[in-house]
Amino acid sequence: MREADPMPFIQIYDTTLRDGTQSEGFTLSAHSKIRLAQRLDDLGVAFIEGGWPGSNPKDAEFFERARDLEWRTALIAAFGSTCRVKGGPEDDANIHALIDSQAPVCTIFGKTWTLHVTDVLLTTLDDNLRIIEQSVAHLRAAGRRVIYDAEHFFDGYRADPLYALETLKAAIRGGAETLVLCDTNGGTMPWDVERIIAEMRQAVDHPFGIHTHNDSECAVINALLAVRQGATQVQGTINGVGERCGNANLCSIMANLELKMGRQCLPEGRLHRLYEISHVVDEVANITPNDHLPYVGKSAFAHKGGVHVAAMRRSEQSYQHVAPERVGNRMRVVVSALSGRANILSKAEEHGVDVASVADVVGVLNDVKELEARGFSFEAAEASVAMMLKRQQPGYQAPFELIDFLVNVEHRQGRGTFAEAMVKVRVNDEVLHTAAEGNGPVNALDIALRKALLGHFPEIASFQLADYKVRILDGQDGTEAITRVLIDTRSNTRTWSTVGASANIIEASWQALVDAIEYGLSLVH
Repeated sequence: MREADPMPFIQIYDTTLRDGTQSEGFTLSAHSKIRLAQRLDDLGVAFIEGGWPGSNPKDAEFFERARDLEWRTALIAAFGSTCRVKGGPEDDANIHALIDSQAPVCTIFGKTWTLHVTDVLLTTLDDNLRIIEQSVAHLRAAGRRVIYDAEHFFDGYRADPLYALETLKAAIRGGAETLVLCDTNGGTMPWDVERIIAEMRQAVDHPFGIHTHNDSECAVINALLAVRQGATQVQGTINGVGERCGNANLCSIMANLELKMGRQCLPEGRLHRLYEISHVVDEVANITPNDHLPYVGKSAFAHKGGVHVAAMRRSEQSYQHVAPERVGNRMRVVVSALSGRANILSKAEEHGVDVASVADVVGVLNDVKELEARGFSFEAAEASVAMMLKRQQPGYQAPFELIDFLVNVEHRQGRGTFAEAMVKVRVNDEVLHTAAEGNGPVNALDIALRKALLGHFPEIASFQLADYKVRILDGQDGTEAITRVLIDTRSNTRTWSTVGASANIIEASWQALVDAIEYGLSLVH
């Protein structure tokens, strides 16, 4: 008896560098595109769409540079359109640019929807079939592998199914190796995707892929359903970036294919790089990561509710659908007013605090709840929680003690506005009294505190204030509103966050600064 054929490998076609850059606020230089393409190649995607070489100099530069690099896993694809109406591919500038890019794969899109043929291209249905077939055939004759993107396929099929199928057949006659069914407007429902693909397969026997947009929040499920219906290629972008509401998120798709559907889409052992590639893309594009993305978001495996954390301490499967390490992420416990004793215990273990040595875990928990009621927020200030725990350990002695501080802000003619801070602290039995100027009151306070402590703790020189965020709570209280200050401090490769809250922004900043310095010192002493 003949064994069943194994399920085919799913080709991941990444279009972050092309379709992703059509996202508002998401731009990449040619250098950044090369950098990300190399990381995508390391991840193991099958195709990397570098751009549209006929549309702008930046994309042309990408392909010129890509030619001189070694690609171990991925094939570089150039994107473009079919030739012009009433013309041929042999004298079409767009087609020539695709060939001149020297990319081994050319992906071209053509019109499937009769509305676009007659009202956008302003041509006949027959001429549209001609330019599809001839464009694909010309690229094939030039030695290129050709992927055909059937733009608006699902809308076109609903309008005129027979004509939509004829456009696919024209691409096949031209020599396209894969037909990609595009939900370009992102409005097709999952049940329609399943039905239309099933009907398409009755009429067209050819390898096909899927390209979905997220305008109705169905991009990922539509792509997965297409795979269930036989698609062997999935197009999308890292983190789902793309025009309007974005493209299908490849991070979710790759994780679901391998972990939920048993379909291999990356070389063996590469899935754990998903978290890394997700954050590299955001870093290179200089955009703020979405912490709540499935699988790769910082909060994807974060646990805040006390009941959840208590259960997680007994079994990590209780509130996690997969092990976060499989996609390169990690589990996190968040401490807040919703926490229980288990949250505090987990946070103590995370920061290397001996739980048995914490004199009053419940007291720390109650302090967290009381402070959050006063305006503190410890979700993003884990170092402040760690300090609350460390201060509960028997024999813990703070490295320094505040006696008092003074901050002045002045405006002088000819000099403008400047700030000066005075700090008096006690280290062991020595009282240190220093002053410093800064470009603002918090900066002056920070400099004065460091100046006072540096002689006793030289490691402070490596502590850098990496970020300073202020949030006004209960803004209706005007200038009397509580101000929350969050400070990120960096030393070498390590970063920690601390929080302060007060109706006085200087006091809130001081609270966060003290926690930041004290926590940093606890790491080296």
